[in-house]
Amino acid sequence: MADNARAKKLADLIQEVVAGKLQRGIKDPRLGTHVTITDVRVTGDLREATVFYTVYGDDEERAGAAAGLQSAKGILRSAVGSAAGTKFTPTLTFVADALPENARAIEDLLDRARASDAKVREASSGAAYAGDADPYRKPEDETDEDAASE
Repeated sequence: MADNARAKKLADLIQEVVAGKLQRGIKDPRLGTHVTITDVRVTGDLREATVFYTVYGDDEERAGAAAGLQSAKGILRSAVGSAAGTKFTPTLTFVADALPENARAIEDLLDRARASDAKVREASSGAAYAGDADPYRKPEDETDEDAASE
C-alpha cells in the first residue's frame, strides 16, 4: 500500500496531464475547450484513478463529452504513464462531477428561503405585540396586590 501523500501527488499529476492533453493534444471536437477536470482521486494501491469533470453546455454536449473521454481513455492513460514514471499506470475512470447541479439546487433553495423571509417580513410590518408593553411584574405591583388581598 502506498501512503496518502503519494496518492495525492499522483492525483495532482494526473489532473495536470489529463487537462493539458485535453487542451492541446486531443483533436476530438466533442472535447473542445468546454471540458474542465475538477478533481482526481487515486486508490491507495495506485491502481485506479477516478477523474471528475464538468462540461459547460447542455445535455447533448455532456453526452458528447462523455463519449469523447471514453474514446480518448487510452491516449490519456499513456500520457499519464509517460509523465508519472511509475511501475503501473493507473486505469482512468471518468465521472461527471455533480457539483454544478448541487450548487444550482442549493441556490434554488436559498431563493425560496429569501422569498419566504420577504413574505414574513411583509406580513409583520404593521403588526403589534400582544399584551402590555411591559409584561413583567414590578415590586410596586406586588405591594398593591398584597394590600388588595387584606
